[in-house]
Amino acid sequence: MIVTAILVLCGIVYNLLAIAGALRFRRRRIVPHFQPPVSVLKPVRGRDPRFYEAIRSHAVQQYGAFEILFGVADPEDPALADIARLQSEFPALPIRIVRTPNEAPNRKVGSLELLSREARYDVLLVNDGDILVQPDYLARVISLLEDDTVGLVTCLYRGLGASQAARAEALGIATEFAPSVLVARLLSSTGFALGSTMAFRRRELDAIGGFASIREFLADDYQLGARISSLGKTVIMSDTVVETNLGAVGWRDIWKHQLRWSRTIRISRPGGYFGYVITHATFWCGIAALCGYPWLALAGITVRLFAAAAALRTLGARQSVQFVNVLLRDLFGFAVWCGGMFGNEVEWRGERFRLMRDGRIAAIQPEERRLNALR
Repeated sequence: MIVTAILVLCGIVYNLLAIAGALRFRRRRIVPHFQPPVSVLKPVRGRDPRFYEAIRSHAVQQYGAFEILFGVADPEDPALADIARLQSEFPALPIRIVRTPNEAPNRKVGSLELLSREARYDVLLVNDGDILVQPDYLARVISLLEDDTVGLVTCLYRGLGASQAARAEALGIATEFAPSVLVARLLSSTGFALGSTMAFRRRELDAIGGFASIREFLADDYQLGARISSLGKTVIMSDTVVETNLGAVGWRDIWKHQLRWSRTIRISRPGGYFGYVITHATFWCGIAALCGYPWLALAGITVRLFAAAAALRTLGARQSVQFVNVLLRDLFGFAVWCGGMFGNEVEWRGERFRLMRDGRIAAIQPEERRLNALR
């Protein structure tokens, strides 16, 4: 009972820090005179209904010189038609398609390795194909690299779902994941990178051994941020928020995605992962109420809901603050966290991988999968 009360109190402190982190997240003045040429690297695999809207948002940037490089491995990829349409609509903008078939364990990083060789400029920006951005995105992100002590700039993101399960994941991104990032940003001067946006100079990338040094890791964004930090550079967050499209996936897909994410964090940052026990305030408040601490539970839930509302407002998320959905999503998140404590296999893009202790991944061959199923 005492342990539960302590966990609830820790959860209250954590959520108060999340509220403080959200209040600190403010838009700043752009530094208009610092606009070095930028190569935007976008590894692409397939397309969704909002793919063209996402890539077009990069073509209409209010910025000086920049190019967009799309890495496509499959010559029959349906995304190619939309990229060709973009090239036709913006003939004056350097938009190139680079064929990027590769055998890297993390094929996305293998694609980035090939794209970086083709990039013309010394400032690189990486994000996924479905990322939707505002017209001042490049200006706000790249301006932060004017400070030579900054090694990498990243961004928070919000999700947009077209199914009940996808909307639940979007809610989790806004009310569970984003607060954890805001707290980390509040308490740490270095931070960590998010794959939604990673902007950096080529010299820092070369100093860590290029993309080749992280091609065997699933958490490539974490590895890139950690390695650039090891150079004595800081990883900071822009105040612009981007959007990712989660599609119309079902609950099974959401579970597999969240479990992969959870296990990857456990392998990459075990201390931080097990420290997340205090972030599951809704679960511990429920236990506290059952153990005879109703007022403590009520206080914990109240602070938790304020933190969720603050995070939703910070991200500019389109969901309304439906408190019951937040609490249900919290319980789902706790189940995912529990599941992530065990196992070292994940499914990613239709393939099965084994996570090694150092964060590297190894593909599980079909024969090995059959043998494991028979055991």
